[in-house]
Amino acid sequence: MNRHSDASDGAGGADGRESPDRTPANGVDRRTVLGALAGAGSAAVAGCSGSRPDDAATTDLDSDRLDELAARFAPTVYFDSAEPWFPTDPRPYAAEEDGETVVDGFAAFDGYHERYDEAGEPPDPTVFYNGMRYEDSPLAVVQFWFYSAFDQFTANFHWHDWEVLHVFVDLDAGDPQLYVASSHSRSVPNNEFLDPDPGVVPRILSELGSHSSTLSVNEDADSFQRVGEEGLLADITNTTIDTVEDLLGIPIAYGLPRDEGARLPFVVPEYEGEPIYEHPDLPSVSEESLVDGALAVRSLDALRSPPTDLPLRETGTAFRHADREDPVADETADEVVEYELVESAELEEIAAFTGPQLSFEFAVPQAVEDAVASHITTTGVPWEQPRYENPALDVTAGNHRSEMAARYDAIADDPSFGDDAAEALDAVVARVTQATESDDAPDGEGLTTTETNVESFVLIESDPEAVPTFAGGVAVANGVPEGGHRFTVNGAGRAPHSEALTVSADEPVTTAGVDGEIPLVAREDARKVEVDDAESDVDLTRTAIEDDFAGRIYDSAVDGSDAAYVHAGGAYTTEVRDADDEIGAYRVNPDSAGSESDDGDDSGGDEGRDPIRIDRPETGAAPLAGYVADVAEETRAAVAAAAAESDDGDDSGGGSDGGSGGPSNAVNGLEKALAAAVEAAERAEERAREGDREGTNRQLGNVTERIARIEERLAAAREGLPPGLANATGKRIEQATKRVEQAQNSEKL
Repeated sequence: MNRHSDASDGAGGADGRESPDRTPANGVDRRTVLGALAGAGSAAVAGCSGSRPDDAATTDLDSDRLDELAARFAPTVYFDSAEPWFPTDPRPYAAEEDGETVVDGFAAFDGYHERYDEAGEPPDPTVFYNGMRYEDSPLAVVQFWFYSAFDQFTANFHWHDWEVLHVFVDLDAGDPQLYVASSHSRSVPNNEFLDPDPGVVPRILSELGSHSSTLSVNEDADSFQRVGEEGLLADITNTTIDTVEDLLGIPIAYGLPRDEGARLPFVVPEYEGEPIYEHPDLPSVSEESLVDGALAVRSLDALRSPPTDLPLRETGTAFRHADREDPVADETADEVVEYELVESAELEEIAAFTGPQLSFEFAVPQAVEDAVASHITTTGVPWEQPRYENPALDVTAGNHRSEMAARYDAIADDPSFGDDAAEALDAVVARVTQATESDDAPDGEGLTTTETNVESFVLIESDPEAVPTFAGGVAVANGVPEGGHRFTVNGAGRAPHSEALTVSADEPVTTAGVDGEIPLVAREDARKVEVDDAESDVDLTRTAIEDDFAGRIYDSAVDGSDAAYVHAGGAYTTEVRDADDEIGAYRVNPDSAGSESDDGDDSGGDEGRDPIRIDRPETGAAPLAGYVADVAEETRAAVAAAAAESDDGDDSGGGSDGGSGGPSNAVNGLEKALAAAVEAAERAEERAREGDREGTNRQLGNVTERIARIEERLAAAREGLPPGLANATGKRIEQATKRVEQAQNSEKL
């Protein structure tokens, strides 16, 4: 599902003008890693509150001083060994259109590869620079802009890629104050470092294909270090989100996933349904021109399971300023390329970088499979962006904004940017994990969730940009407008997740998933659960799914129908709520539900299998009692089967009630107690459907007594049961108790 269109995000081309017609698993338990996400501390992102800080005005730096600072701080940039697109000069591909100078995406992409192939080396290695000084302040900023002809990323490919490094300098002291390296989008915090060593040349680690930039300030020149350890400095000084420290305990910034041990598959770009290298306007572009095929997939859903064998990052080429030696780069990189420094003012005659916007689609597991087309926008022409004149707008870590404001009156200590940003931040935060079968559960009947070493991609329908996760599944999307949104997560080899959520102006952070966690399922293990009230008498407003062992794993607002993918190796309770806040519950066990519908298609996952459908959902005491009967009968049958398979054979003493006399009798007693609960729950459901409230309550009371007896019998029978079944029985008793209480409190029969 990787189709593309000519449409942009509604603003035209990459620059906002009209375009021409041409998204390591370590076994950590989900409840252990998750912390409260009530606030957002200092993780503000520039512009998130809807207004800009009142920084001082800027003016151009003196030309000689600008040239001096640009030469001094010109960074060395380290690229992956598989990188196809290096910083270059776009002017050779410029043309006149309607009286304006433009750079067309086809021309730049094809021309770059034509010249690269002819010369056997990157054409026109160039870095552009710009400088601004804050009025009545010693604070100045040198910006280094990097242009690449193309961007290929799993959830983000487009023509014309611009990245930037801001170097904040105190002109009086002559020392750098802050480095800010651009990340993927305004939604993901930039990679920043406060008070860098003035004697060390700035180093940038460029992400393969996308060129998202992180910093390297420690002794390990070509490796990203998120947290300082073993004598190495951290490469960023971004703070954590205060109340998420239990979840992460690490700085919130994009970083460099493949350098942190995370697999990150790339998607082959397509245009009008065909791979981009087959387009007739790109004769010099071949399949080999793109990111190495060993790292790429045709689409996120082309795999049955997340990839585990993709190569991690390896340093290849380093770019350094031609007028300065860099012995560290010489020792570290396979090849060192010298680039020219050119003032970006020489480019400002270019009015637009054009080309049809490439796009892709995120799958959404609705009752009828749907997709959300995502049109990834580029950053546009640098000299038309607000940060070109006010680089402080790119300071995305609140602790850095506050510190710079304390040092310089020119920088506003705006609460929406600083340490008090929790009062103004409008972020959606989640941790993406993976669902796997639990060793504590019966085979195929219980899950746990663990961290993942394959990053995913998040799309909020109101935003055209997909947000990549980082640090092993962390999603932080800032600047999300107030109101309702659909939050969708896709990952290579994983079934999609989608939920409806509401961002409130009164809450600085909205958590997606359950307690901020979203467990994804490998496509080969996925089963779709559908709920549809079209033929029901109730108006559904919310659904949730709970696994016996992993607990609640899905919870979303709905408008009548919903669908979610679950792991085939779990055993679930699907909960529904209606407009009156009445509750219903249904037992879902994919291992036994419709497994015969697998028609032999070995593509894995939901393909070839019928969805598990709840077509006429109900709420009130009747469906809740029916659920208790179902789960008690399921457990009774499992206990009976375990007893039949037991080789113990000890039926002496104690009688059949399991009060004493050995494990076998205890198991038999447990089965009888479960059977009694089934009978009582069925009677409660019957009374409820007859409209007999008094009889319903009486029978529900009987169910409560039967559950208490089950708990007693389980304690005695544990020794005679398989451990997984004993654990599952305890979990299901807890679930049944909860549903009986809901039935007793329900105003609806």
